[in-house]
Amino acid sequence: MREDTRTRIQEIALRLFTEQGYEATSLREIAEELGVTKAALYYHFRTKDDIIASLVEMRMTELEELLTWFRSRPNTLQTRRELLERYAETLKRSRYLDVAKFLERNQTAMRDHPQLTRMRETMMTLTREMSDPGATPTERISRSMALFALHAGKWLTLETELSDEEIDKATMEVAMRLLEP
Repeated sequence: MREDTRTRIQEIALRLFTEQGYEATSLREIAEELGVTKAALYYHFRTKDDIIASLVEMRMTELEELLTWFRSRPNTLQTRRELLERYAETLKRSRYLDVAKFLERNQTAMRDHPQLTRMRETMMTLTREMSDPGATPTERISRSMALFALHAGKWLTLETELSDEEIDKATMEVAMRLLEP
């Protein structure tokens, strides 16, 4: 039951933060929308930053697991392909698109959030590690762009008649092309 309430708080807060803006949304509004007292909300999250940190933490766990997995394998084309496949799967989980929309709409408020800084640093590490030390600048940029191509495909789902499967297939094809030497 406790996890269900936390999840519901995260969902409501994420929606309100995206619709109204992070700074314009109060914990009182989140509690009212949830149908609980502010004290009940405090039991789970003391601040709005705590809610954001919990949402980012889920993504960080996925990224850190992926980075650990990648580091345990030889840095080959096949490993990089599998990394892209695994990464694409993470984009289908943990409310990725909802959190991405929130971040895009609240860039100023979130720019220096410690958890988001940590997430950016982890993404940069992942993109760096996709290339061996002797990789050319073109190879390094291309491999980094392969990861970001997967993100771009998720944004297309908002503006097209294509199915999620069609977009996933197309973005993976583009990402794989970017990995090619």
